[in-house]
Amino acid sequence: MNDDKKKIITSLILPVGFVLLLWVIKISEIIFNLNFTGFGILPGSVKGIPGILLAPLIHANIKHLFSNSLPILFLGTGIIYFYRNASYKVIFIIYLGTGILDWLFARKAYHIGASGIIYGLVTFLFFSGIIRRDTRAIALALLVTFLYGSLIWGVLPIDSGISWESHLFGSIMGIFCAFLYKRSDPAIKYDWENEIENEKEYDDSVL
Repeated sequence: MNDDKKKIITSLILPVGFVLLLWVIKISEIIFNLNFTGFGILPGSVKGIPGILLAPLIHANIKHLFSNSLPILFLGTGIIYFYRNASYKVIFIIYLGTGILDWLFARKAYHIGASGIIYGLVTFLFFSGIIRRDTRAIALALLVTFLYGSLIWGVLPIDSGISWESHLFGSIMGIFCAFLYKRSDPAIKYDWENEIENEKEYDDSVL
């Protein structure tokens, strides 16, 4: 097995494990007729503090969970693959930071779901790509945004049934991490990228 394949496999471990955990929790909730919503974030309440850690593990229904599962797999794998040194710290900061901001500033209602993490990963990849001029990261973030086009509207208080605060705070944490770790994991340039740059330099010199 070559190094690239090993890197892909190791990049999949955390996202796949996390998504499997989400499905185990949801299936258990259904089988045993339970409702874990009370373990979500309840802003400003002592009762809601555990939700800072637990809320991303809880989803309202199968549709909610399914809509979050694929982006987590794509983005989680992408961030670990492209930003090996910073990735785990970034994921931790987005996970914890989004929950804390939710608890401090969100509406007085239970906030559940991993979508805040998704927004954080998208904005981290996108802004990291811009800052580092890393076309791979920008492409991945734009692909997920294209596939889940409603992401762009999720930070606005349009639907009272959606935790837009989690989306907004997740995005803020992602941008924060992009600047915090802008010098970590320098972008790797592939041969085809170098060829394009060399051609451009040659054209400029001719002119």
